[in-house]
Amino acid sequence: MSTRLKVAVECAVDARNTTGESPLWSERDAALYWVDIPEGRIFRWQPETGDRRTWQLPTAVGSIGLRERGGLVAAMRTGFHLFDLETEALTFLCRPEPEVATNRLNDGKVSPEGRFWAGTMDERAEKEPIGNLYRLDADHRCTRMAGGVKVSNGLAWSPDGLTMYHSDSRGTAIFRYDYDPETGSIGRRELFSSMLPEWGRPDGGATDEEGCYWNCGVSAGRLNRFSRGGELIEYVELPVTHPTMPCFGGSDGRTLYVTSLRENLSAAELARTPQAGGVFMLEPGVAGAPAALYKG
Repeated sequence: MSTRLKVAVECAVDARNTTGESPLWSERDAALYWVDIPEGRIFRWQPETGDRRTWQLPTAVGSIGLRERGGLVAAMRTGFHLFDLETEALTFLCRPEPEVATNRLNDGKVSPEGRFWAGTMDERAEKEPIGNLYRLDADHRCTRMAGGVKVSNGLAWSPDGLTMYHSDSRGTAIFRYDYDPETGSIGRRELFSSMLPEWGRPDGGATDEEGCYWNCGVSAGRLNRFSRGGELIEYVELPVTHPTMPCFGGSDGRTLYVTSLRENLSAAELARTPQAGGVFMLEPGVAGAPAALYKG
């Protein structure tokens, strides 16, 4: 039996993003980064100063990761790129599916040892399971690691780096894989949890120091917390209907930031949730690991 976690949820940035996604906390900058996917924008917000910065990219950006040497790695419609935050220069690395015009890169995250992972999604209204999951190594080699999903999502790793989580946000299943940090290889896909309708469809994910997996129930206005065994143990009701992805951040790693979307919401839904597309924050009572840095 799961418990509703009664914590205050505050709108940190009333961003009104079309599809806010891929939040990550930079310890180096004491800042939160995130993207608005279809608008091709990257945002940075520094809570201590209130300073905000926006970068405009030439096409949709599904996800980003922090680089060890500075700047970002980005999973864009046109493939994997490096992005220099100072010069705003984009460096193309590779496009994993140039032959599939209806797919684009979506959710992505840096694994604890420094590889960047991102998956593709079918952008058509009637989606097919033609999405794949890719690993981008430090030498920029790109390897297909898994497939058979409509919308690749939910990437996160356990605190010890030995388990990887992944989901299809047009289905109900959250998957887990054994993970080898030394080689970046994954084991056989296993079912971690099957979402019920009232929990929402599985979207972006994050893990905490206790090994629990947090996942946005994008169709139910909830943030769900699962035990290491895949049992739903807690959930948070959010003030928006479509949260997209959580991340841990703040000076002590104990703040959960959650992005959200406005895309395709009706006028009635927007009237009820005027801050849809904003970034929200809460204190769940547990810390999470800082964002890993891409070594490429």
